[in-house]
Amino acid sequence: MVFKDAEIDSLLPPLKLNRRGFIATGVAAGFSLAAGPVAAQTAIKTDSKGLVAGRVDIPTTDGKMPAYRAAPEGKKGLATLLVVSEIFGVHEYIQDVCRRLAHQGYLAIAPELFARQGDPAKYSDIATLRAQIIDKVPDAQVMADLDATAAWAAANGGAADKLGILGFCWGGRIVWLYAAHRAGLSAGAAWYGQLGGAPSELKPRSVLDVVPNLQAPVLGAYGGKDAGIPLADVDKMRVALAKGPAAAKASRIDVYPDAPHAFHADYRPSFHKAEAEQAWQRMLDWFKQNGL
Repeated sequence: MVFKDAEIDSLLPPLKLNRRGFIATGVAAGFSLAAGPVAAQTAIKTDSKGLVAGRVDIPTTDGKMPAYRAAPEGKKGLATLLVVSEIFGVHEYIQDVCRRLAHQGYLAIAPELFARQGDPAKYSDIATLRAQIIDKVPDAQVMADLDATAAWAAANGGAADKLGILGFCWGGRIVWLYAAHRAGLSAGAAWYGQLGGAPSELKPRSVLDVVPNLQAPVLGAYGGKDAGIPLADVDKMRVALAKGPAAAKASRIDVYPDAPHAFHADYRPSFHKAEAEQAWQRMLDWFKQNGL
C-alpha cells in the first residue's frame, strides 16, 4: 500500500510507540499489544464488565497466531465480527473496539495479522514500519488467517452462519478483499480503506479489482478531507459497485465531508467525534440489517 505524505502524518503516533502492559509471544516473532502513548491517548475507554476478554491463540497452517477476543460472558451462538487493525496491530484502541462490540452482543475478535513479520510496536516511524512489516504481509496469508480466526470463533462461542468483518485504514482495505474471498460472509464495514493502488507480488489485486467477486455487502465510511484516499477513487468505486454483482449493488459508501483520514481513531488528533459516532451507529445498523 502506498501512503501519501498527508496520510502518513495522520497515522503517525505523536511519540515513539512503547511496549507496556500485555506482552505475548507470536508466531516466529514477538507480539505485543502496543500501549504507551497510543493507549494513554485513547479517548474512549470501555470496561470488560460482563465480558470475557483477553488474549487467545488461533491455530493456523504454520503455528499459532495471537488475537484479542471480547464477548458476552457465558453466551454461545453469538454473531462474530472479525476486527482488522490499522498498521499498528492490535493495540489498545483495537482492543477497546472489540469490547464496545462485545457490549453490543457480538463475539469480536482481532487477530494479530502481522505476527509472522514482527511487532509493530517496535517501530517509531511509518516508513520503516511499512518496509519491515506491512509490505511483507501477503494478502493471501491475511485471507487464510482470517478464515482460521473465523473457524476458531465458530468453535468457541460464535455462530458459524453469522460472520461479519470490520477494519480500519489498512484493515479497511482488507475488509473489501475478504468480502470477495469469503463465501457465507454476512456483511462488512470498511473504514477509510484504500481503494486503488498498483498491484504487487504480495498484493496482486486492488479493492477496485475485486468488486466483481464481492460475496457480501460492504458499508464504506470515508472522509471527505482524507488526503490519502482521493474522492475520485470513491467515485470510481461507487460506479464499479453499481455495475457489480448483487453483493456489490447492495454495498454502500458514505462520505463524511469534513472528516479526515482516521476520523474514528480516538487516540489521534484526526478523531472527529460527531462523524465517528454517526458512522459507528450506521455500522451497527448495517450489521443488524444483514442478519448479524
